[in-house]
Amino acid sequence: MSDDQDRHASDEPEWIHDEHEQDEQEQGEGLDLGESTGDSQRSMVPAREALPERIYLLPIHNRPFFPAQVQPLVINRERWEETIERVAKTPHHTVGLAFVGDAALEGLDHGDFPEIGTAVKIHKLQGEDDQLQFIAQGLQRFRIQRWISREPPYLVEVSYPREPVDAEADEARAYAMSLINGIKELLPINPLYGEELKHYLNRFSPHEPGPLTDFAAAITSAKGHELQDVLATLPVLSRMQKVLPLLRKEIEVAQLQSEISDQVNAQMQDRQREFFLREQLKVIQRELGISKDDRENDVDTFRDRLEDLVVPPKVLTRIEEELDKLAVLETGSPEYGTTRNYLDWLTSMPWGVRSQDQLDLGHARTVLDRDHDGLADVKERIVEFLAEGTFKGDVGGSIVLLVGPPGVGKTSVGRSIAEALGREFYRFSVGGMRDEAEIKGHRRTYIGAMPGKLAQALKEVEVENPVIMLDEIDKLGQSFQGDPASALLEVLDPEQNVDFLDHYLDVRLDLSKVLFVCTANTLDSIPPALLDRMEQIRLSGYIAEEKMAIAKNHLWPKLLKRDNIPKKRINLTDAALRQVIEGYAREAGVRQLEKQLHRIVRKAAVKLLESDQQSVKVSVKNLEEYLGAPLFRKEQVLQGEGVVTGLAWTSMGGATLPIEAGKVHSLTRGFKLTGKLGEVMQESANIAYSYVLGHLAEYGADADFFDSAFVHMHVPEGATPKDGPSAGVTMTTALLSLARHQAIDRNLAMTGELTLTGHVLPVGGIREKVIAARRSGIFEVILPEANHRDYDELPEHLKEGMTVHFARRYKDVARVVFG
Repeated sequence: MSDDQDRHASDEPEWIHDEHEQDEQEQGEGLDLGESTGDSQRSMVPAREALPERIYLLPIHNRPFFPAQVQPLVINRERWEETIERVAKTPHHTVGLAFVGDAALEGLDHGDFPEIGTAVKIHKLQGEDDQLQFIAQGLQRFRIQRWISREPPYLVEVSYPREPVDAEADEARAYAMSLINGIKELLPINPLYGEELKHYLNRFSPHEPGPLTDFAAAITSAKGHELQDVLATLPVLSRMQKVLPLLRKEIEVAQLQSEISDQVNAQMQDRQREFFLREQLKVIQRELGISKDDRENDVDTFRDRLEDLVVPPKVLTRIEEELDKLAVLETGSPEYGTTRNYLDWLTSMPWGVRSQDQLDLGHARTVLDRDHDGLADVKERIVEFLAEGTFKGDVGGSIVLLVGPPGVGKTSVGRSIAEALGREFYRFSVGGMRDEAEIKGHRRTYIGAMPGKLAQALKEVEVENPVIMLDEIDKLGQSFQGDPASALLEVLDPEQNVDFLDHYLDVRLDLSKVLFVCTANTLDSIPPALLDRMEQIRLSGYIAEEKMAIAKNHLWPKLLKRDNIPKKRINLTDAALRQVIEGYAREAGVRQLEKQLHRIVRKAAVKLLESDQQSVKVSVKNLEEYLGAPLFRKEQVLQGEGVVTGLAWTSMGGATLPIEAGKVHSLTRGFKLTGKLGEVMQESANIAYSYVLGHLAEYGADADFFDSAFVHMHVPEGATPKDGPSAGVTMTTALLSLARHQAIDRNLAMTGELTLTGHVLPVGGIREKVIAARRSGIFEVILPEANHRDYDELPEHLKEGMTVHFARRYKDVARVVFG
């Protein structure tokens, strides 16, 4: 039988008499189907007649049946109808119930049946669909002596073992009293046991410990195998000893359930009480005119926010309209929530609230010098910018673009500008932004609509004139959702941003008082229309001396403080620091330098913990223990016939760019380029080749040299993409050196764009290129004459010791190189 087929019902069900019941009564044969409750009760009196020696068996699964029980049972009609019919034909109407546990009915074997079961009398048999229902009256334990039929219907020969007990023994009486007390203790906790106890008291004497023990076991919720063990224990005293712990456990579980139920009920009652009291309080306060509902509270909150603000008339009119709408909407309606959120944003804008600018040039210089080493030209440019604002009265409406390689401190410079001015600072990155709604906001018709980043910034800083940094503006994206770069045109135009329209707020915001600071690594990817609105300040890379100062004054103390390591415990010598800069962190910025210093701190911390040393000294001798072999070796300037050093600018800073030209053979005339060159650089090479080919005699070379020479020009490193026009002069010099069979015998570098007629045009990145030359130990350079002003604006420490030649035409370059 399945679990639902042999479940014990806790209450007596409404029996449905089937159509065969009348026939059975008329025959006077079969089961006792008493018509009245009185008859039923009389039929459940324990039978005193002799119990049969042969009985049919019914297996049950959930839990064993005890002699003290009277319970309804439900069984499967198809499987057990033949067994019930045979029992009905017996005069005693007795069947044996045996607990088989989890054994499957299909493969049920006689070995799955326990030795001890309970003989029960069947009352009120009824059929319903595919089920049979009857009331089982427990009679007595039986022991299986012999199997007569091992296939359904199961028939066995049984005996009825005695249950030895001395009812008058003190120990038995003590256990009986404990069981009775446990049952009494269980009754108030779980009233469901009351009916069972009533039936038991009507049928048994309180002085019979056996039935008392069986009844106590039957009302517990113990597991089936535990109850079967109780059923199979014949000595009553031993049975009592097993049942008492089960009863105590049942009492503990019932008490815990009762406590949980009481707690839940108490919480529910408290909440209901609080709810009713609050509702009554609201009604009383409303009647007395001393309270407001949620809608009135919201309206008053928004009006209170407007008291200290100077709201433009058009915006105030919109707010009043929305407040009037809010006053008539139901608080539970979706439109109420939308209108409330809209008013929350409108009234959170800092209308007319501005912070006082601190236009003190001395304070600005102090802040910039404290936060940054080097960048003297940048600091001076910022001070000039603030000085202009002093005469104008404010520095609003300006858009500053900080351009430079990664790690040179663009973001921190923007933060220092805000601190020097005494303004609030707000930064957000626009790198990868693809949706213009991030700038201008979403329209309120969309679910989850929000204002744009600029409105969010104003709400957070709570003033109209903060410093807002737009980081990584050169990395704006585009998608089908719009072009954020175009959306920024209105934001960054001083003539337009006085009436900036956010789509969510749908009112005009004045952004003209905001100081926008943008950062970028390159200018190539910034749209010209957007670039035209910004004032550029270039942050070039740092030279070794500047990196030394930054590391000693900022990076090293910051790392030690962050790791809570006393400064005296790790001693980094100046020579070791310089070696870190030159051998491990040669990029334009200082991020890689900070990472290498952090590696030193970590490894030094391990040494301090694993040894008894009080301090660790990091010098040039043991630096490789901390950082491994240097990533960069001292650059050797390539020299030889056809080899010239050029100067290049990259997004990571300046770099030296050697160019090699060689004659491959004299079989045929030709020109080959390698080095992963871009289109512009390939054109520069072709211009250089054509120019040299037409002016060989003019520069003292064999006029027929290239007629039969196959020339190969290579620009190392071959795997690095290169492009730009500034290598034209360098390529021309390499080809001319090859044709003259004359090598450049000194450290010399050059840059400049060459035209087909020999004019030298200006190039960009002069500062970065000069820094790259100094880093490589080259102190003589050739620059275009048109870049003379750019060189003059360089700091003196960069120009110190440099020999610079300026060229208008290539003849000037040839005169310097070849004399």
